[in-house]
Amino acid sequence: MGLQNAKASGVKRANIVMLGLDSAGKSTLLYKFRYKDVFLTMPTIGFNVDMIEEGKDFTLTFWDVGGQKKMRELWSNFLEDIDGLLYVVDSSDKRRLEESRREFALILKNESIKHVPVVMLANKQDLPGALNAEEITRRFKMKKYCSNRNWYVQPCCAIRGEGLAEALQRVATFARQYCKSKETFTTLKE
Repeated sequence: MGLQNAKASGVKRANIVMLGLDSAGKSTLLYKFRYKDVFLTMPTIGFNVDMIEEGKDFTLTFWDVGGQKKMRELWSNFLEDIDGLLYVVDSSDKRRLEESRREFALILKNESIKHVPVVMLANKQDLPGALNAEEITRRFKMKKYCSNRNWYVQPCCAIRGEGLAEALQRVATFARQYCKSKETFTTLKE
């Protein structure tokens, strides 16, 4: 489908990249966004792609990229031309929280996503000792790292589906606004 057709049909598309350490719950989340039920996921080697329609005129394409160490070196390849970053954190895994924060800080340094909105999912809220959204916000220094963009931290539980509708809504809203601001910017440049 050429760009003209896409414009004519009025459907806007946004690319959302899902990142986070391995076993943070990215693939389970993506599956739940789509099918509302649970299945057992394997560690993602490479990436999964899924399109989700958010309203009649807006399609989100989710790129769920594997989080193992060797995959993280490729993360930057997925940051070109995106309209939103969904960063998933296992809120119960205190041992790897610092590692996750470091990776997050690294991503945000990337020039190609300078003003791209960020939704952080504080996943696995059902597990004992899981840090709440406020704690995650503080530990990940969201106010500092994301001062130049829209951001939100959504507590959720992928297995139970809690917080997912809200997360999807937030991603869609941010992506819509971001796409609009890009169009405005392009018009100004012309």
